[in-house]
Amino acid sequence: MGRFDRRGVVVTGATKGLGRETALLFAEEGAFVVAVGRDANDGRSLEAQGADLPGGIRFVSGDVRDESCHEDAVAAVVAETGRLDAYVNNAGILGPEGPLHETTLEAWEELNAVNMRGTFLGCRAAIRRMLQDGGGAIVNIGSILSSSGDPFLTSYGATKHGVVGLARAIAVDYAPAGIRCNSVLPGDMETPMILEYFAASPDPDAARAEMEAAYPVKRIAHPREVARSVVFLCSDDASYITGTEILVDGGLLAKAY
Repeated sequence: MGRFDRRGVVVTGATKGLGRETALLFAEEGAFVVAVGRDANDGRSLEAQGADLPGGIRFVSGDVRDESCHEDAVAAVVAETGRLDAYVNNAGILGPEGPLHETTLEAWEELNAVNMRGTFLGCRAAIRRMLQDGGGAIVNIGSILSSSGDPFLTSYGATKHGVVGLARAIAVDYAPAGIRCNSVLPGDMETPMILEYFAASPDPDAARAEMEAAYPVKRIAHPREVARSVVFLCSDDASYITGTEILVDGGLLAKAY
């Protein structure tokens, strides 16, 4: 506890799932967190939760596709703490499902606007401030599909490979400035997106059982289990780690069949 006392952090896509657990965990460890999201009701409830934690959480409404969203988030952190210590690019969408030849250009461009453009803008805003502050840590949220492929999520996988490549390049380019950049690659989690997938299946229990059976640990992750890796990479405990990925997938990609 207390690894982030008086430090400033931004988390995008922070109102639900992994982003929400990440924001709460940072605040539990003393950070002042600016939580970026589009759902005002969830944002206000997150802010209320943060009021009882050692740090604090301020919700900032915004769309990660907009430059001003990231600039406003950085400004809000700096106004409170005087600096930006960590930036987590978590916001993302699943995008079109199905074969690539059936994917429309509009669907491809929307997916890239959120997952790639949004992450680029977050990294750029973070770097600009961290250069003034003498360093900091950036974490991009990838996926198991950053290291593998899925024929029905081709476009999503391409963007998640992209955010990892961006993180590696940033790590090399800005290491002399004290800026670290890494990625976390989660498998399936107990998030609204996955729960909606189960609910939409003809047999939700069977859909869950099929997914969980694929994992050596025989379950999917709770978002906090993944959030711990994100917070670790932003902490001083990871001071010599940059340009790499932490796979948090319950052993899924370690098995052949």
